[in-house]
Formats: sequence, C-alpha cells, structure tokens
Amino acid sequence: MNRKQIINVCAGLLLVGTAAAGFIGWLSEHKKVEGLQSQMDELKKQEMRSAVVRSISAQLEDIANEQREISDEKREEALQQTRVANEMRLRSERERMNALEAERSAVASEKKALEASSVAEHQRSVAEEQRALAEEQQKLAELQRVQAEFSKRKADTLSYIALARTLGSFSLTQENAGNHDIACLLGYASYLYTSRYGGDIYYPIVFQSLMQLSQSKVTWTEHAGAVMNLEYMPGKENTIVSVSNYGEIVLSERQGNRLLTKVLYENSKYDFRDVIIDSTSGNIFAASRTGHLVIISNDLKTIKIIYLDNVEHPLRLHDINERNMLVVGEKALALIDMKQQTLISTKQLPFRVTMGSRKDGLPLLFDDQGMMHLVSGLDNYDTKKVPVEGKVTAYSESKNTGVEAYGMSDGTIWLVDKKGQKQQLIGHRSRISKMKINGRRLFSASYDGKVNLWICDNEKVEPMTLIDTNTWIMHFNFDSTKRTFWEGDVKGNLTAVNISVPIMVDTIKKKLKRNFTKEEWDYYIGHDVPYETFVDTHRKEGTP
Repeated sequence: MNRKQIINVCAGLLLVGTAAAGFIGWLSEHKKVEGLQSQMDELKKQEMRSAVVRSISAQLEDIANEQREISDEKREEALQQTRVANEMRLRSERERMNALEAERSAVASEKKALEASSVAEHQRSVAEEQRALAEEQQKLAELQRVQAEFSKRKADTLSYIALARTLGSFSLTQENAGNHDIACLLGYASYLYTSRYGGDIYYPIVFQSLMQLSQSKVTWTEHAGAVMNLEYMPGKENTIVSVSNYGEIVLSERQGNRLLTKVLYENSKYDFRDVIIDSTSGNIFAASRTGHLVIISNDLKTIKIIYLDNVEHPLRLHDINERNMLVVGEKALALIDMKQQTLISTKQLPFRVTMGSRKDGLPLLFDDQGMMHLVSGLDNYDTKKVPVEGKVTAYSESKNTGVEAYGMSDGTIWLVDKKGQKQQLIGHRSRISKMKINGRRLFSASYDGKVNLWICDNEKVEPMTLIDTNTWIMHFNFDSTKRTFWEGDVKGNLTAVNISVPIMVDTIKKKLKRNFTKEEWDYYIGHDVPYETFVDTHRKEGTP
C-alpha cells in the first residue's frame, strides 16, 4: 500500500473516530438532560407530597390538640376518682379495723359459747341416754303387753272356736231329741262364734248343724230305676232332666219343698246312661246302653230315636261344638249332627272305654289298660298313661289351680297338681261315682251312700259328710250359682241339697222364736261369756 492510501485510511479512521466521539458526547449530554428532567419531575412530586404531608400534619396536629384537651379532661377526672378512691380506701380501712375488732369479740363470744355448748351437750347426752333407756323399757313393756293381748286373743279365739264346735254338737243332739227351739239357738250361736272368731264354717259339726237345722236336704222318689245322670234345663235353676237305667226321662221342677214332675219318655227296654241338653235349641239327648239315642224336642212334643249302628254300649255324650255331638261307646265313637238330628259317621277304637269325663272342654276317655285319651275329633285323640294306679271311676279338674282329681273303684281319691305331686284322700269305702271341684272345695259321691266335701288347702285333708244315705249315689250336679246341688241314687231318688251358708243361716235365724234364758246361757255357753240376744223380743208379731 502507498503512502497516500495510508494517509487516506488514517484520515478516514480519524474522521470516523471524531464522529464517534461526537456522537458519544451528544449521547452523554442527552442522558444528562434526561437525568436532570427526571430529577425535576421527582422534585415536583416530592414537593406535592410535602404539601400533602404538611396538610395531613396540620390535620394531625389539630387532632392531637383535641386529644390533648380530652386527655387533660380525662386526667382531671382520673385525679378526681383517685381522690374519691382514696377516701373510700380510708373509710374501708376504718371498717376493716372495726370488723377485726368485732371478729375478736365474736371469737371470744364463740369460745364462751363452745364451752357452754360442751357442757350442754354433755348434759343432753346424759338426758338422751336416759330417754333412750326409758323408751327401750317402754317398748319392752309395750311388746310384752301386745304379746299378752295376742296370747289372750289367741286363747279367746281358740276358746270361742272350741265353744262353737261344742254348741254345734249340742245343737244336733237337741234336734235329734225333738227340742227344735233350743237346737236352733245353739246352732245359730255355733255359727256366730265360728264366723266372728275366724273359724272354719265348713268344720263338720258346725256345717252339719246348719244343714240339719235349715232342712237343707229334700228328697223325692221319682224314678223306678237308678238315676244315672241329670242336667239342668238352660236358664232354669230349679228345673232338671234326669234319666234312669229303667228307660225313664223325667222333667222335674222344684217349688219350695214340692217337686212337680213330668215323664217325658219311658221304655223299660232302654238303659239310659247319660243325658245332655243342647243350650242352643233346647233339645234333650239321652243315650241308652242298648245303642239308641233318644231325642226330645224343646217343646217336649216330638220324640225321635236314632239307632247307633256299630256303637256298642254307649255310655257318654259330649257336645263338641254348637252343631256336633260325640257319642262314646265302649269300643267306638259316633258323631251326631244335633241340628239335623242324624248320625254322621262312626269310628272304632283300639281300646275299651271304661269311663268317660271331660278335660279342657274335650272328652277324656279312660280304658282298661291304665291309659287315658283326650279326644279332639273323631279321628284325633292324645293318649297318656293315667298318673295313678288302679281303676279310675270318676274324674274332675280345677281350671283355676290345674289340680286333677282321680276317683278310684276302691273309694280312694288322688289329687295330682300341675307339678305331678300326688295327695291321697281317704274317706269313702266304695267306688267313687262322681266328683266336682269348685275352687279349693272337692265334692265326691260314692256307692257307700255319702257325698263328702273336702277342703283341699292343707297337707292333711279330712272329709265332711254332706249327705249320708243307705244307697248308692250314682250322680250329682250343681246349679250355676254353686249354692244347690241335686243328686240321684240307685233307688230312683232325687235329692236337692242347699250348701249356701248365708241361706242356711238366714233360714235358721227366721226360725228363732226366743232368746236363751239366763240359766240356758250359763249352762251351754258359760257365765264368763257376755250374754247376747239373737231375737228382738220387742218387735211386733208378724214383722221381720
């Protein structure tokens, strides 16, 4: 490269450098100008903020001045309250000092009171011990008095009950001797002392005295054969239908001591063993051992006879429901439609029936193998072993207690409770023919001619004879009130017996014509017993 080119190059470079330097300088100055402009803008902003701050400061100063004035007022008020509080504190201090003084005085008084109380407590304790001892002695004396009174009452009770039984015995003796007036007085006194002192009215000598004096038993002979069964007419307490083994069906109505009878059917070829009356229709059904069923309409005008084919020796009738009836034979059962009065069907039995009764409303059959069968239908029966040994001839149950009674051919009666516990009753000498349980009372009839009453609430149960005849008693039945029962015997007699104590006592009382004389009272009852009158001697004759 030549010199000229070098110079041109250098000159070019110098020109470029000068231009660059100028541009840089311009750029620098331009930045300075922008920086100054920015500073001026910032200063303007600061000036504006300073103005705002000054305005706010002025406002805050005004607020501060107001707060200072309020603070001064509050401070003055606090100072006033402080002065009041100081005054209250001084007053409280004075009160506290007074309270301390009063406390010291109270402590001193309490100490004196405690000392006095201790002395009083000791004295009270001594008095309390003396009072407790006195109360204990009083209680002991009261207990001894109560025991003495109880012993006296018990002795009096036993004495009066024993007296009542003695009077009952005297009453029977005098009645048998024909001394009716004194017998009634003695019998009424026997009842009075028994009931007044809680004795047993059903004690034999007391009850039998009431029965004999009130003439509770009335007998009529109405059948030629043995009375095998009897039933009350529905809704009629004094009207019964009875059947005999001589083919008799008799309707009887009691009017006082009279018995009006009507023979509804009579055929000596028949041997009637049972009778029932349909409560719905009023028709009478009687079963004969000959295999016949005699039906008498409720108007007593129509008689129908059904031959029970294949039913050997019918012995019991059982109504199953309102329509059907079951005839029990020795080896078969027969179902009867009571409405249509027709034989529906028969069923042969695999055992021989010896006796029929009822349990839980269903027929209960006893056989000759020591088994019993509860029949719920012609083809349905539940078989169990009889819980006692021997031949069962009568059965009864109590729906209330669940006790079952089994009467035996030897005169023994077995009571079996729900747990299977057994109790033997001995009082009859021959076959038990009929039993009824009414609550705790068991009535039993036997071929020994007696109807006994048993009160079954003790370990040892003794019989009381209600009826004693010289003939076999075949059957008996109660009226709906359980106050009267009828019994039939082998000689064809019908006997009505009143067993209601209130009725018997009322009858006897009406027979009393006078009171005891003083001599009679002292002799029979005793001069230690206060005299009583049983009859109002001032009443007019003919008035009750």
